[in-house]
Amino acid sequence: MRFLNRALLGLFLLAVTIGLLGLAGGSVWQALQASWSDEGGSRPARERVFSAEVLTVTPSQATPVLTAFGEIRSRRTLELRAPAGGTVIELAAGFEDGGAVEAGQLLLRIDPAEAQSSRDTAAADLREAQANFAEAERALVLAREDVAAAETQADLRRRAFERQQDLAERGVGSAAAVETAELAAASADQAVLSRRQALAQAEASVDQTSLSVERRAIALADAERRLADTELRAEFAGVLSDVNVVQGRLVNANEQIAQLLDPEALEVAFRVSTAQYARILSDQGRLPDVPVSVMLDVFGLDLAAPARLVRESGSVAEGQSGRLLFAQLQETRGFRVGDFVTVGLEEAPLRGVAVLPATALSSDSRVLVLGEEDRLEEVAVELLRRQGDDVIIRGPEVYGQEIVAARTPVLGAGIRIEPLRPTPDGADAEVTEPETIALEPERRARLIAFVESNGFIPADVKERLINQLSQDEVPARVVARIEDRMGS
Repeated sequence: MRFLNRALLGLFLLAVTIGLLGLAGGSVWQALQASWSDEGGSRPARERVFSAEVLTVTPSQATPVLTAFGEIRSRRTLELRAPAGGTVIELAAGFEDGGAVEAGQLLLRIDPAEAQSSRDTAAADLREAQANFAEAERALVLAREDVAAAETQADLRRRAFERQQDLAERGVGSAAAVETAELAAASADQAVLSRRQALAQAEASVDQTSLSVERRAIALADAERRLADTELRAEFAGVLSDVNVVQGRLVNANEQIAQLLDPEALEVAFRVSTAQYARILSDQGRLPDVPVSVMLDVFGLDLAAPARLVRESGSVAEGQSGRLLFAQLQETRGFRVGDFVTVGLEEAPLRGVAVLPATALSSDSRVLVLGEEDRLEEVAVELLRRQGDDVIIRGPEVYGQEIVAARTPVLGAGIRIEPLRPTPDGADAEVTEPETIALEPERRARLIAFVESNGFIPADVKERLINQLSQDEVPARVVARIEDRMGS
């Protein structure tokens, strides 16, 4: 019993000791938290200053360039269709996609056997009709001579009848002789009438055979036309495209077999918005006669050609908007139908405007102006045009002041900056890339092989590229553009 009492007393003392230790630990923890929460005297934060490039806004005159994308078309495009049905027995040399033909050149011949037979039959029918006509003319001549002979005989019969009447009046002749002479004269008159009827029939036969000759001649001309339709000739000099016929193929009449394009009569069709269209119109509401630049990007060698704005579409196609304009190319070297090109059209000059980098303008047409103590102020300007990486603005409030050339998310109104101004001589601090580079033999061979195997490059452009790549120093831009295409 004494052992149990001592054990309970020990447990009680252990519990009290643990409780006192916990209370002491809590007091120490609270003291540490109070000490840590005491901030004491901290130094004020230093204002952060950012560096930014600035430029001076100078008003001047700028000529906006309307940029659009268009497609090269041919102003003379002829669908070549089979003029007759049958088997193709002959094709011109070079009758294939891209083949060049001359005006009047024989392109295709269809088996003319049936048409030739029809023509020969029509010619034989015409000769038969001509023979019938000649026979009818000869019969007409004979009928006229027969009528003349019958009239002569009738005249003789009438004179004999008159003599018998005269003799009877003088009492020499008899009544029977007079009657006989009268019957003979009547019979001669009847014979004249019969000969005249034969003459009328002969004249009608001549008319009928003449009409038959004309019909046979028309039939012969029609047969000759069908025979001529077995040959297809080029209406003008050009190149062929979309060829889908070979020798020995059976074609149907009016079936399209190719297209003939005039490579010298090219134009570009490009679409502009209604607002852009309204800006380029003259005061009389007509399209201005202004130069247009057409550019085709070919592996770094930009093919450029001048053009003239000639016309606009008469209506807006269903589902489209804006206006479709057409410019006639004055130089067609290197361009092909279907090329996707960039079109530049100069608008009327704008006065009292400023040209700024596009990075200087915010989405709501505001710029950051450098104010007092190099702090920024936000000023609204009027955006007139976007020209590639530049913008044309009008804002008298910022003329003559310095603005931030490239806005960043950390820059805004009230921010203090360290302005970076361009050097007086305009030298660029960045190291420019070399314009030409020397190529290693393996790299040169790889580039030349890629250009030679590319079927989309025109022959003259391909030759010019190979000549450039064969030089000791090659334009770096050309090499970069070709290698970009090789990696795509």
